[in-house]
Amino acid sequence: MNRAGAELRINFSPGRVQLVQEEVLSPALRVLVTGATGLLGRAVCREFENSGWLVIGTGYRRARPRLLRCDLTDEDAVRGLVQEYKPDVIVHCAAERRPDVVERHTEAAINLNVHATGTLAKEAAASGAFFLYISTDYVFDGRNPPYGEDDSPNPLNVYGRSKLEGERETLRHCPGAVVLRVPVLFGEVESVTESAVTVLWLKVQEGVTESCTLDHCQQRFPTDARDVAVVCRKLCERGRQDSSIRGVFHFSAKEQMTKYEMAVAIAQAFNLPSNHLIPLTEQPAGSAVRPVNSQLNCSRLELLNLSIDPRPFTSAITDCLWPFTPDKRWRQTVFH
Repeated sequence: MNRAGAELRINFSPGRVQLVQEEVLSPALRVLVTGATGLLGRAVCREFENSGWLVIGTGYRRARPRLLRCDLTDEDAVRGLVQEYKPDVIVHCAAERRPDVVERHTEAAINLNVHATGTLAKEAAASGAFFLYISTDYVFDGRNPPYGEDDSPNPLNVYGRSKLEGERETLRHCPGAVVLRVPVLFGEVESVTESAVTVLWLKVQEGVTESCTLDHCQQRFPTDARDVAVVCRKLCERGRQDSSIRGVFHFSAKEQMTKYEMAVAIAQAFNLPSNHLIPLTEQPAGSAVRPVNSQLNCSRLELLNLSIDPRPFTSAITDCLWPFTPDKRWRQTVFH
């Protein structure tokens, strides 16, 4: 329950009249989070729960206790979900976000990234729920950064095109919705392979056996999912009260790094060697084309006081990767 304010009540007793102020409790606001088993979805669920919201999380293949199993590509299932739980807010994190996978399994990715998004947006509009859709910096071609919210998208790969179509479906069916574009994410992963940033930990550890090449061409802005979750909550809380909070927003960390530079920073953070890491300045053959620099201009969020100061990369990545270190003393420091 949330505090809704206070009301005055008069108590009558023999020979006495007393004016009493009582706290009034209102039901907690409800948020429906899709993709709640994923990296960002888990962070969003925790952020809203810690702020007193009632969280309804959904998953599909990785659904687990306390989460609802829902196939978002099933329109009837989505409609039933929204009608049954009546969320005040829907945060749509679920997506196929791996560009190379989208290239190989395009139809399934389009069904999730585009069609399911349209269904959710329709149901949000019909139920009066505030709708927030997570998109990507890959809607831009990376040739002329930084990109503002009103700059023309020009995605280079199928993933970027699918997310751009998801944006259009969102705003077509739910004009009061918010689209939040973010760059590559990392955070409290369940496996280091869950993020394109934390997976570099495996490359860092290869130093004892062999050298490895890492991209040193494409500029990235690795952003902690916990920071994105805070921005999502702030947007939703303000958006429910202020109808001008609608349309496209950008949020990103400020540190510009290639994958090679991220890996070197990870090695330095854990006092590990990095001389086996070799910078590669050409895009590997056979992978989806990616923008060289899709830096996001985040001024709209900042002007509305809806942004936050991103966590520094070194401290944030250390926080996320320490559970995967072989040195058990890291664990003892926290748990004992």
